[in-house]
Amino acid sequence: MHQESKLTVMDISEKFESSIKNNEFKILIVDDVPSNVLLLKLLLSKESFQVCTANNGDACIEQTMAEHPDLILLDVMMPGKDGFTTAGILKENPATADIPIIFLTALSSPDDLVKSFKVGGSDFLTKPFNKDELLVRVRHQIRLVAAKRLIVRQNAELRATISNRDKMYSVIAHDLRSPMASIRMVLNLVVSTLSADMVGPELFSLLDKVNRESEDVYDLLDNLLKWTKSQTGRLTVVEQDLDLNDIVPGVVEIFQSIALVKQIKLTYQGGSIMVRADNDMLKTIVRNFISNAIKFSPESSSVEVTATTEGGFAKVSVRDHGVGIDPDRLTTIFHKGETTYGTDGEEGSGLGLMLCEDFANKFGGDVSVESTLGEGSTFSVFIPLIQKV
Repeated sequence: MHQESKLTVMDISEKFESSIKNNEFKILIVDDVPSNVLLLKLLLSKESFQVCTANNGDACIEQTMAEHPDLILLDVMMPGKDGFTTAGILKENPATADIPIIFLTALSSPDDLVKSFKVGGSDFLTKPFNKDELLVRVRHQIRLVAAKRLIVRQNAELRATISNRDKMYSVIAHDLRSPMASIRMVLNLVVSTLSADMVGPELFSLLDKVNRESEDVYDLLDNLLKWTKSQTGRLTVVEQDLDLNDIVPGVVEIFQSIALVKQIKLTYQGGSIMVRADNDMLKTIVRNFISNAIKFSPESSSVEVTATTEGGFAKVSVRDHGVGIDPDRLTTIFHKGETTYGTDGEEGSGLGLMLCEDFANKFGGDVSVESTLGEGSTFSVFIPLIQKV
């Protein structure tokens, strides 16, 4: 197994090496001795590198700005600005700071070596140099430049892919949400006005199942649209002073009919607690918690929603007595969207919980979960209390 992985890495490395074309890279040679410049130019040109030259520090800086080389071979001992001073100027300029520099010099003391790296040098070669050693060091720096180019290009492609994906998710969710809302409303009306006696138990059971699935699909589309907007920075957070008594009971009331289908007793206990949050985001969090609690609760059980205070936060908790959550999943449940199934086969994507944590963090709050397998779970959102002056 390890050998196969090693070979795969080697194959990737060889493919990368073969993709590097020397003629796509430009090297600037800087030396005040013409014969040294000529020798280096011949060596590098023979390797198909593009070559440009300069004979002092000022000319090096000018050529670097004009030619934008991929690598600089820089002599240290030059009249005027020496190589160390020249390198320092180049490294201070954001436009040239990332260009690697190999110092070429007759200096060989440890202090000179340390200084070359302190001013931003990437490598150091002592004169008189061996041509094979020079080429090896040049190729090494060019490989690093090529790798950086590849990473930059792949990052750009990845950002474009993510942007297109998020745009696609947003379009899908937006275009489907309106017709799905209409379907859901009609199904709710049909199920609420019909009975098993009127249409027969089999058809009524089918209508009831479709009605619940339409609720799940609409919630998924709504979560997907909000999550996409949040990830792309298009979701505005509007913090305001809110009374939990004006928010939570209304959300609980919406789910009473859904809980009734599974004969689940849904209750709320709380009072007037003033918090600072985004109204829509807070409702979305509570709605997702209650929806999940009903999904993962058996028939004829109960779900309790409570609102209390804890430290500088209000705490809205949704407790169920359902299947519970595996301890291994508790640490990642808000970060890792994964498909789960409720007690009646209801499908959950995990996106809602990711959205809950994201929304809570946006208005300065947080979320938590406590669970025991076979006994149930408690999901809580912490909301900043209004600070009294």
